Amino acid sequence: MSVKKTTTVPETEPRTSGLKRIVAASMVGTVVEWYEFFLYATAASLVFGTFFFPDAGTELDGIIAAFLTYAVGFVARPLGGIVFGQIGDRLGRKHTLQITIILVGVATFLMGCLPGFDTIGYWAPALLVALRFIQGFAVGGEWGGAVLLVAEHSPDRSRGFWSSWPQAAVPVGNLLATLVLLGMSWILPSDQFLGWGWRVAFWLSAIVVIIGYYIRTHVSEAPIFLEARAQVEADKAAGYGVLEVVKKYPRGIFGAMGLRFAENILYYIIVSFTIVYLKTVHQYDTSQLLLALLIAHVIHFLVIPQVGRLSDALGRRPVYLAGAVLGATWAFFAFPMFDTLNPFLIIAAVTIGLCFHALMYAGQPAIMAEMFPTRMRYSGVSLGYQVTSIVAGSLAPIIATALLQQYRSWMPVAVYVAAACAVTAFAVITMKETRGISLLAVDEADARTHGLARAAR
Repeated sequence: MSVKKTTTVPETEPRTSGLKRIVAASMVGTVVEWYEFFLYATAASLVFGTFFFPDAGTELDGIIAAFLTYAVGFVARPLGGIVFGQIGDRLGRKHTLQITIILVGVATFLMGCLPGFDTIGYWAPALLVALRFIQGFAVGGEWGGAVLLVAEHSPDRSRGFWSSWPQAAVPVGNLLATLVLLGMSWILPSDQFLGWGWRVAFWLSAIVVIIGYYIRTHVSEAPIFLEARAQVEADKAAGYGVLEVVKKYPRGIFGAMGLRFAENILYYIIVSFTIVYLKTVHQYDTSQLLLALLIAHVIHFLVIPQVGRLSDALGRRPVYLAGAVLGATWAFFAFPMFDTLNPFLIIAAVTIGLCFHALMYAGQPAIMAEMFPTRMRYSGVSLGYQVTSIVAGSLAPIIATALLQQYRSWMPVAVYVAAACAVTAFAVITMKETRGISLLAVDEADARTHGLARAAR
């Protein structure tokens, strides 16, 4: 017994220590990129409607126009997922993540330099759309690499917990974006904030990009990926990339899309449309709105890893299904809470919504990593995750704002969210439980099914 104990401890501790470094590197870069991505979402709700689209008509028309440019980033994300998924499956996760962080940083910094419609006319929204496309393209390749870098290093029994940490970095990025905008709105008068104060938040991205890039140069590829790359090089039948995963694992892609659908819609209704609703219907104070989101993002960050741990203990399916069912109820009680204009109830409504969201969001990296073999995992998870964003997250604020404009009621929005959750609930019910599965076993099953020779370990 003493010999067994002595040999076990040295093997476990270095692995945990190294895994924590991988998690930290993945999270820092993800914070950077999602800070910049969500900064645009908040600015689109508060600033861009009047700054880039002053002749849109009503206030809601301007916001819809701003959200349409926001949607451009979502259209670009699947393209980024395809391109960087191919690169990531062939060359590695590390180098791909270094490229994406530079691209999104440059695009975001330049957004802060753009003149408005009053200065250069229609060139202003045109340049905004172009930079938004580049930003979305880079983010499309970011998510798959960040979560897989952790998931492929994680022990089988705790993959849900460890791979949920990059997901927790998303509310941190949103938190930082909200915090910067909140600080500027407090410090500056409204006219100065709308005139130039919002630009500072975009310019600050240069600092965090440099930090994130440096940290990402110090991560290593997972052994299972190195083995899969060797297999592809040794066996010509072992293809990789987007075409291969579409051909061999279409069910996995559609399953990932179904899981993503409601989670993505619910999130953007909470963090984007909530601002629109309270600002246009109730003329609620901008600073109070940002403060409510700030508090909710902190709690969201704390909850996500615990939900990831719960998915390791109870299983992927029951936790995810609970999120879909509870998410379907959220809008029906949240909007009446918003209508009270009570700041505590507003904070509670947003926070509860993000906790329901976490039940779906935390387990996604582990679930999707367990759907695909290593040789095409980056392409598979990126495709399933990012394609869904076109019809889910990108359209959610636009559809919700249009429904509000048409019916002057939140009820159609609540029905829209509930219908999305029903789609995801069906996807969860029809998926296999993969808690604790070995990624090596997934690769072995792939090799047997497609007649591949396994590389030496």
